[in-house]
Amino acid sequence: MSWPILYAQLVGANRHSTSLGKVWLSVLFIFRVMVLVVAAESVWGDEQSDFTCNTLQPGCENVCYDQFFPVSHIRLWCLQLLFVSTPPLLVTMYVAYRNQSDRKRLLEGSGRSSFLSNKCQEEDLNTLKRRRLPIAGALWWTYAFSLLFRLLFEGGFMYALYVVYDGFHMPRLVQCDQWPCPNLVDCFISRPTEKTIFTVFMATISSICMVLNMAELSYLVAKAVTRSLCGQKERKRRSSREKMHNKTTQKLVSV
Repeated sequence: MSWPILYAQLVGANRHSTSLGKVWLSVLFIFRVMVLVVAAESVWGDEQSDFTCNTLQPGCENVCYDQFFPVSHIRLWCLQLLFVSTPPLLVTMYVAYRNQSDRKRLLEGSGRSSFLSNKCQEEDLNTLKRRRLPIAGALWWTYAFSLLFRLLFEGGFMYALYVVYDGFHMPRLVQCDQWPCPNLVDCFISRPTEKTIFTVFMATISSICMVLNMAELSYLVAKAVTRSLCGQKERKRRSSREKMHNKTTQKLVSV
């Protein structure tokens, strides 16, 4: 998995996000991606090789391992990170669409061919690439939906991890009676305490990301409501000023 490419795409989307969005991206890559890349392989590398059962029956150990580990923790976390990182790309797509539309409008509106106008046009195009769009209108809805999808994916994968492994605690001993095991077989998981600590850590960081997403969504809603109220007040002031102006004009005309 090419994490640097994903990071570059998310940084591009994060240029148009709030401060909480920048914090979320830092937490995502420092405490989830980096920890997963650096430490997960060493912790879960012996996941299947050191899973031992007290029987020599061929196939019993593989069947028991599949029963208690239907999905690898590492693969589940990688899939979770991919799904969680996908919604911000909606913001990138919308910003790219806006930039392309404004670029076409700028090129169509510039019909002059002098050197000075071409130079100004190049400067406008460079400014267009570096600009930061305000989170309002269609961009607000795109950003809000990306946060909702993030929350749904985070919560869904957390629930799946809890249901599949019956919690975040890794047991030392599991018992299996699946065929071809001859009877009730005891199987032992390697380094269960270390894996439990690692699982709880990843679940905690995922919960922190969910809190950041909920806080950012609440901030966007509060900002939109405040902007709407301010706009209503401004319209009322403008309307009252127009009424006063009309009354004054009528008085002067009548005089």
